[in-house]
Amino acid sequence: MTDQTQPTHRVAFSEPGVPRIRRINWSGTRALYIKEVRRFMKVQLQTIWAPSITTLLYLIIFTVALGGERRTILGAPFADFIAPGLIMMGMIQNAFANSSFGMLVGKIQGTIVDYLMPPISTAELLFAQVAAAMTRAAFVGVAIGIAIALWPGVHIAPRHIWAIVVFWALGTMFVSFLGVLTSIWAEKFDHAAAITNFVVAPLSLLSGTFYSVDKLSPLFQAISHANPFFYAISGFRYGFLSVADTEVVRGMLVLGGLNIVLGALCYALLKSGWKIRP
Repeated sequence: MTDQTQPTHRVAFSEPGVPRIRRINWSGTRALYIKEVRRFMKVQLQTIWAPSITTLLYLIIFTVALGGERRTILGAPFADFIAPGLIMMGMIQNAFANSSFGMLVGKIQGTIVDYLMPPISTAELLFAQVAAAMTRAAFVGVAIGIAIALWPGVHIAPRHIWAIVVFWALGTMFVSFLGVLTSIWAEKFDHAAAITNFVVAPLSLLSGTFYSVDKLSPLFQAISHANPFFYAISGFRYGFLSVADTEVVRGMLVLGGLNIVLGALCYALLKSGWKIRP
C-alpha cells in the first residue's frame, strides 16, 4: 500500500497575546464615532435646532439695538458683519459641549469602561471623540446659517469656500480638544459647567463677534489677539465677507499650532489614564 499524505486544512489564528488588528481599527473607530453622533442626534431638537433659535435671537437683538442696516463695520452692513461670527460662535460652543460630555458622563455613571475596553488605540479613541464634536458643530452651523439666511435684511453668501472649511475645521477642532481635556479633568458636571461659563462663553463672546477689534484701545486689541477664538471667528468671517480683523494666514498658523499642542496633551493624558483608570 502506498501511503497517501492527506492534506491538512488549518485555520490561521493569532497566537495568544498577539493582536489581530495590527494597524488601524477602522471598524472600531467608526463604531465609536457613530455612537457619539447618534447620542446627540437622538435629542437634535436640543443639540442642533435650539442653538439656531438662540443665535437668531442674538442677531435680532443686536441689529435692532445697534442700528441694523444703517451701521457698517469693515465696509459691510452690521447684520452681515455679525452673521458669520454668530455661526462660528454657535459651532464653537456646541463642539465643546459635545466633546466635554461623552467621557464625563461615563465617569459619573460608571460606564467609562465602554471607552476603555474596546480594542481601539488611544489615538483612535481621541479621533472619534473629536470627529463627532466637529460633526455636531457642522450640523449646528448649517442650522444657524439657514435660520439667519431666512431673516430679512441679512445677506450672507460664501465667497471663499476654502477659508470657511479651514477655519471651521481648525476652530472646532481646537474647542473639541479643549472639551476632551475638560472631560478628562472633570469629576462632576459642575466642573464642566465652570469651564463653559468662565472660559468658553467669555472667550467666544469677547472674540470680535459683535465688533471690530480695530475700534478697541491698544490694550484690548492685544488681549483680543491673545484669544484663540478671535482667529477662528475672524478667519471664518473672511470666507463670507472677504474682510478680516487680522491676517488669515496668521490665524491658520495660531490655530494649527494650538491644535497640535492640545492634541498631544489629550493623547498623553488618555494614554496615561489620568483620572480615567483607577
